Amino acid sequence: MNFEQAKQDITQWVIDFVEKPNSLLNGWAPCPYARRARVENQFDIRPGQINPISDGAFQHMENYDVIAYVYAADRFSAAEFNQMVDNLNVWHLQSRGMFALADHPGDVETVNGVVMNQGTWAICFLQDLNKLNSHARMLADRGFYDSWPDQYLTVLFSGREDPRS
Repeated sequence: MNFEQAKQDITQWVIDFVEKPNSLLNGWAPCPYARRARVENQFDIRPGQINPISDGAFQHMENYDVIAYVYAADRFSAAEFNQMVDNLNVWHLQSRGMFALADHPGDVETVNGVVMNQGTWAICFLQDLNKLNSHARMLADRGFYDSWPDQYLTVLFSGREDPRS
């Protein structure tokens, strides 16, 4: 895996897609907090480990809103990667107040016709669970999720607070 290429690809995806308002998402950016995190250096991209906590990421979360661990997409199948991230949440992260979200090109996530995946790399996005839940509640209160399919949101909020309730 060429980590520098992965870092460049992910950063460009964040700038060109994740931060940009999209008419199919009611004019919202896929992540309304992404630009601030990137501009304020609260977003870090690191080469993936077998287990993202193996480098002590939980000890460094106070310095970042999001740490993205990147892997070559062919290192794991989508099912293996999603299971790894689910196990990571259950066995290691939630008890430390953190949560990880998986993005694998083999598990295409679509919201209102918008493909949400980065598309090239497998990525494990590590975040503070309280901040993630708090931001999701604020977005829910402002109508961010109103046009998103319930089935997608049920999966998205699995293992964490569902802000719609």
